[in-house]
Amino acid sequence: MAWNEPGNNGNDKDPWNNKGGKDQGPPDLDEVLRKFSGKFGGLFGGNKPGNNGGGLGGAGISFILIIAVIVWALSGIYTVKEAERGVVLQFGQFDRIAEPGLRWKMTFIERVIPVDIEAVRSLSAKGFMLTEDENVVNVEFEVQYRVIDPHLYKFSVTDADHSLQQALDSALRYVIGHVKMDQVLTTGREVVRQQTWDELNKIIEPYNLGIIVSDVNFKDSRPPGEVKDAFDDAIAAQEDEERFIREAEAYAREIEPRARGQVTRMTQEAEAYRERITLEAQGEVARFEKLLPEYQAAKEVTRQRLYIDAMEQVLGNSSKVLVDVKGGNNMLYLPLDKIMEKQGTATRVALPSSSDIKDLRNKINTSRNSTVNPSGDRFATDRFNEGR
Repeated sequence: MAWNEPGNNGNDKDPWNNKGGKDQGPPDLDEVLRKFSGKFGGLFGGNKPGNNGGGLGGAGISFILIIAVIVWALSGIYTVKEAERGVVLQFGQFDRIAEPGLRWKMTFIERVIPVDIEAVRSLSAKGFMLTEDENVVNVEFEVQYRVIDPHLYKFSVTDADHSLQQALDSALRYVIGHVKMDQVLTTGREVVRQQTWDELNKIIEPYNLGIIVSDVNFKDSRPPGEVKDAFDDAIAAQEDEERFIREAEAYAREIEPRARGQVTRMTQEAEAYRERITLEAQGEVARFEKLLPEYQAAKEVTRQRLYIDAMEQVLGNSSKVLVDVKGGNNMLYLPLDKIMEKQGTATRVALPSSSDIKDLRNKINTSRNSTVNPSGDRFATDRFNEGR
């Protein structure tokens, strides 16, 4: 029968030793602690079971304290990741930097704030800004940075990230206000980017934010939407200008070597022509010097010989023969060039007959005695007969 069933007084079966009382609730906390102390008191030399001493014994308190110390010590173990550094605060004041690995802190006395020093963080700034030539552009910048000093990053200012955001906006507006709109939209983007980076470093340096700016990116720049079409046309014209310039430079690089080659060739030809003319003139002078004594000795013979040599040189390159008949008004023309052409094309044109050649020979013999040149000789006829 259960201790609390009807008809059972439950004098000795109440687990809380509530003897005969009508209160069936749980026992008093002090009573539970006394029983606990009585059971373990013998182990630590305290009160024996059955001793109704008041309060906890010293051994029980020591045991509780030992357990509490063990729990407190275990709760202070923590780990710092490889990419992090731990900022250790002791009673709210900075104490040290915890390196990566397994560490221990005094719980309730020290607090650790992990800070990632290898992650690349980023933030951006954008908005409509006024340029030097009083135009409005919409500019967007992005800055990338890393934490290099966790202590300064957490305690130099209230919020280092927000401070960097404000510094970026200030540096960007300062730089945009000192350049013209065309530079921001087209050719001067890299200059604006570098100047913004330098200005940002100057602003954040006195604050010791514990961060380093690794890169600044010029993401976008565009005019207001109301004038976007006009600026697009202007940018397209500038791009066409640059393209034409590059094409002209390529054409110049192609033509210039060719022109230099022609100049070199013409120079060399001119030098060769000069050398040839000089040598020919020197040869003529030398020949004249050798010929002069002969001319002085026999002027008439030498003069005729010079004339014959000159006429031989001139008529040697001609295929026509002119026969001057003395005392006549007509000049006999021998079409030797046509005869030679007929001989070269014998397959298409018939050669002159033997009777034609005989008639031609008779005519030459008839006029032979009266054919002379200005020097009184029969040079033309003799050259024809020799050629025949």
